[in-house]
Amino acid sequence: MAKNHRSDRSPTGTASRVDPGAVLGRLASGPSRASRITHTEHVPPREGRHAVWPDRIRAEIIAAVRAAGIEHPWAHQARAAEHALDGDCVVVATGTASGKSLAYLVPVLSTLLEGSEAPNGRGATALYLAPTKALAADQCRSVKELSHPLGNSVRPAVYDGDTPFEEREWIRQYANYVLTNPDMLHRGILPSHPRWSSFLKSLKYVVIDECHTYRGVFGSHVAQVLRRLRRLCARYGASPVFLLASATAAEPAVAAGRLTGLPVVEVADDASPRGELVFALWEPPLTEMQGEKGAPVRRTATAETADLLTDLAVQGVRSVAFVRSRRGAELISVIAQERLAEVDRSLARRVAAYRGGYLPEERRALEQALHSGELLGLAATTALELGIDVSGLDAVLIAGYPGTRASLWQQAGRAGRSGQGALAVLVARDDPLDTFLVHHPEALFDRPVESTVLDPDNPYVLAPHLCAAAAEIPLTDEDLALFGPETEGLLPQLEAAKLLRRRTKAWHWTRRERAADLTDIRGGGGRPIQVVEAGTGRLLGTVDAGAAHTTVHEGAVHLHQGRTYLVRTLDLEDSVALVEEAAPPYSTVARDTTSISVLETDVEVPWGDGRLCYGSVEVTNQVVSFLRRRLITGEVLGETKLDLPPRTLRTRAVWWTVTEDQLDEARINPEILGGALHAAEHASIGLLPLFATCDRWDIGGVSIPLHPDTLLPTVFVYDGHPGGAGFAERAFHTARSWLTATRQAIASCECDAGCPSCIQSPKCGNGNDPLHKRGAVRLLTVLLRGAPEEKEEAGPGGVPVREPESAGPSPQGRTAEAGAEARAGAPSATTGPSEGTVPSAGTGSQVPPAP
Repeated sequence: MAKNHRSDRSPTGTASRVDPGAVLGRLASGPSRASRITHTEHVPPREGRHAVWPDRIRAEIIAAVRAAGIEHPWAHQARAAEHALDGDCVVVATGTASGKSLAYLVPVLSTLLEGSEAPNGRGATALYLAPTKALAADQCRSVKELSHPLGNSVRPAVYDGDTPFEEREWIRQYANYVLTNPDMLHRGILPSHPRWSSFLKSLKYVVIDECHTYRGVFGSHVAQVLRRLRRLCARYGASPVFLLASATAAEPAVAAGRLTGLPVVEVADDASPRGELVFALWEPPLTEMQGEKGAPVRRTATAETADLLTDLAVQGVRSVAFVRSRRGAELISVIAQERLAEVDRSLARRVAAYRGGYLPEERRALEQALHSGELLGLAATTALELGIDVSGLDAVLIAGYPGTRASLWQQAGRAGRSGQGALAVLVARDDPLDTFLVHHPEALFDRPVESTVLDPDNPYVLAPHLCAAAAEIPLTDEDLALFGPETEGLLPQLEAAKLLRRRTKAWHWTRRERAADLTDIRGGGGRPIQVVEAGTGRLLGTVDAGAAHTTVHEGAVHLHQGRTYLVRTLDLEDSVALVEEAAPPYSTVARDTTSISVLETDVEVPWGDGRLCYGSVEVTNQVVSFLRRRLITGEVLGETKLDLPPRTLRTRAVWWTVTEDQLDEARINPEILGGALHAAEHASIGLLPLFATCDRWDIGGVSIPLHPDTLLPTVFVYDGHPGGAGFAERAFHTARSWLTATRQAIASCECDAGCPSCIQSPKCGNGNDPLHKRGAVRLLTVLLRGAPEEKEEAGPGGVPVREPESAGPSPQGRTAEAGAEARAGAPSATTGPSEGTVPSAGTGSQVPPAP
């Protein structure tokens, strides 16, 4: 434990370069602008508390830190370093720009420096994992700058898909600080562990940066990758200490323990200074346009954010606009560039888009332009959110709620990183959750951030990693506890599927192909689709296979580097989408239809006469058409049919039923039953991200007036990932609070018959028909009367949640009905989430220079 703290209150000592209140005032000075601000939250500045570094840190490291301008650490940095030196796995969960990187770098560099004095020059190594290539590249730059006074004692190198092959052997033999990502660890390092043996046997630390992003299916995969890493390290005689950095989160030690499979100590008392933050909630105005069924339509968050980014650039305010989608980032950039060109042509070149899917050289050029100040404004996806050290930003625009409060504060924290005052603006989209939040600011500012949900025991996740582990080193009985309680039951199934074979006391991988290729840890569901320009054959980028049906179908609008393309053909067999440059005045949105069947009910809780259930389901989904929406206004111009194959998904779901008596009490007749259920389903999906660390697009739903398995009117909400992601389970445990908020969101909306702010969904395969707003309110009112009281229980990942008092025993051992072959990631059709109704139915001490 840290014993060296001293608490001296020192002022922040940094004057604001901009007055965030004044900047907001200028943004709100235009016609009708002031009325768009529904709430302004003032987060006061905070003074810092210093400490001293542990005396076990090498003097050369402390001198290097001071040379970088850091005289004393903040108290939380010193405490985390002490834990690391003690051999404790530790998670630092503090705010953005609080110096988490230095907290783990100082003990790591000190240990590497000592290791460099070993006879082979590499007596200690460290592995750094980042969720994105950009973050690893940025961290490598930082490590090189900080360790420059140490000469070649610290030899950092990035090892990812962009690393030239001529550099890779040098990295394996001589680098002592390797920066990579979970994907490369899974596919490149672990399967080739004999070539990494000298590195692994000296491994002292594993740094996991931005660990709060490892949630859901991706987080569950990473958890199993880390267990495979620990197993190989043990084989080579190493037992590394895990150092994790997280945004502020609930129960960070619990989540970090679930991720690593080890006990973790948390350091969450943020002792860094912070400048004033002015945080505004902004609701775009209603337009004269009418949406589906004549519903009122608000101006899009994309158009509103583009206007605000333009105004900020004109003011010379350095800003980033965070956007949820690649397409949105490109569109905001294009609109802002056009409007800036009308003011000053030179300004148009100082705004750009940044997103995943760019080629490596494009990403690096944009990062450098932002670092140098050449860019004034950037429209970015979360590829930039994750920890890149962008100093000097004055404002952050957030186009639509990013799905979790943790992500919201992470994005807002990108401004004011040098301690100056900053402005953050959340621009609401026209959907139930965003509308609820801008009118209920207490849900954002008075509630703690969410806990991280992941489920490493998901058989669909675990099975392919057991195969990969067996291919690395044959699995033995001693490995069962490492991989979790589901392992013992899965191994015989994998053996029956001829994926593994038991010989004497171990299970061996039996196939010629690489076991690591059985699964995509990011849940892409197959080979990425290459987006190719038809006329030139130029590769523009890639799209995840799971998103191809909805984003690069024939006729879809595809944006890349500010240019607009139309998809001419989508070849699913060869995984190629051919596109041609075009300038259509519209965007496209895919629509799909869904059916669902119950495979197994794990838990059933009475809600009055109704029932709340949780279990396994099979979902069949098909993209059937796409809408063309006019840019800026969102007006629907038309619908085009598509002929794409259906996809199936076996996953986890929560569902609720109502009886005839409850329908009578709610005055729901057969004519409006479908619309009432459908409306409640849409709104509940929209509100679930408040209660689970999910995105609306991570989940799907189906509502059915008479479901053949329940024989009652039923609403389903399911995880959009094979085997589940933990979101539906969280929904089950928080159902009363979740559905109460859903009812409130519908009832408080000012529209008459339903709109995108309450019950209409942008991805509804049934064209938002039928919907009945008042019926949904009455139905939820009656249902909630029978809801049992909730109590604190350990939910997914051991995180406390609210559970119904009358809930039965915890779900029994998990079974996946698709069979071991599907569990192991063998090719099979999968589908993402949807919404809709179903009408009825060897090294020396001399280190050569890096190539």
